[in-house]
Amino acid sequence: MRPRSPRKLRKRHPRDDLSAVVDECIVLADRLVWVAEHIHGEEGRRAARRGILRGLARYGPQSVPALARARSVTRQNVQPVIDALLREGLVAAAGNPRHRRSPLFSITARGTALVQRMDDNDARVLAAVAAGLSTTDLATTSRTLRHVRERFEVQLRWRSALARDERGPE
Repeated sequence: MRPRSPRKLRKRHPRDDLSAVVDECIVLADRLVWVAEHIHGEEGRRAARRGILRGLARYGPQSVPALARARSVTRQNVQPVIDALLREGLVAAAGNPRHRRSPLFSITARGTALVQRMDDNDARVLAAVAAGLSTTDLATTSRTLRHVRERFEVQLRWRSALARDERGPE
């Protein structure tokens, strides 16, 4: 049974407020998860599964700790996904010359075929959704979101805002 469609965003902020951008990103992320489940069905269930397969297809063999670092999650979050992909024959384990106890995982031919199907489906859906959107607007949006993300990646910027509250009244 597929989950219900996410609700549409009703709350509105002033256009220049970063809160509006964050709200839109959250709602968009929820919508994209829902759409992806419909596009990819049971084979491509769960974003972590799709991301790991695509990462292995695009960047080559990686260890579980490397896959976890790339996603900013713990190794314990990635291991069950890798184990399932291994059982399904979508990835294979091989020795790691850099670390005896941390094998390298690579995508199999079957996994590569699945990633290709997912990429083809995504391309068709994205082309349909992009119809009528300005390439200039899309480039501006992409650049702006990248800048916002980069600002959040600088922990000193947002952690310092919390530190002021932790010091107490001055």
